[in-house]
Amino acid sequence: MNLVLLGPPGAGKGTQAARLREELRLPYLSTGDLLRRHRAKETALGLAAAEYMDQGQLVPDELIITMLMDAVNGPPRGFLLDGFPRTVVQAEALERSLDAAGSRLRAVVLVEVPDQVIVGRISGRLTCPYGHVYHAQVSPPVRAGVCDRDGETLVQRNDDQVETVRRRLSVYHESTAPLAAFYERHNVLVRVDGNQAPDDVFDAITAALGVTPANRA
Repeated sequence: MNLVLLGPPGAGKGTQAARLREELRLPYLSTGDLLRRHRAKETALGLAAAEYMDQGQLVPDELIITMLMDAVNGPPRGFLLDGFPRTVVQAEALERSLDAAGSRLRAVVLVEVPDQVIVGRISGRLTCPYGHVYHAQVSPPVRAGVCDRDGETLVQRNDDQVETVRRRLSVYHESTAPLAAFYERHNVLVRVDGNQAPDDVFDAITAALGVTPANRA
């Protein structure tokens, strides 16, 4: 089962990806992790990618996809991709590579959450210097502005400020709208309402995939 997970920042993809990995026993592929791993091991792919990264350039799509295909090489186990593809060009390149390997995507799951909900989720985050995270409305600290665990002052990261979140969402929509249309034409797009409790989102995803979670079989 080859799956791609799409959705805006703050949609809860990380939570769903973790549950799907456990439920379906799928290798989880993150392009960032793969790039760092190949570079650290100084593989041929890692050295090639480093030339672009050291110059502040984007690593070419074909090189990233070669890493992805290398990661799933061997007995067919399927995979779960999160964060790639991000554009139609990347989707087309991935499709060519899968076709060449005699494989295909089972589904592309798009977790949809309204922008105003995303802004509220992210802009309410408060973080301490040691990485403990709170939410001003959903899970506030006992004392306002102070971490419960280490007494440090909580701050709002620049990435979590309202205007920054809105810009991130604008970029996301520009690239994802055509990508969703691309996968709809290929009859593999599954839309899931992400504005629900995590358990309900997970149930909607597994139902769309025709999978019965083991703990509910």
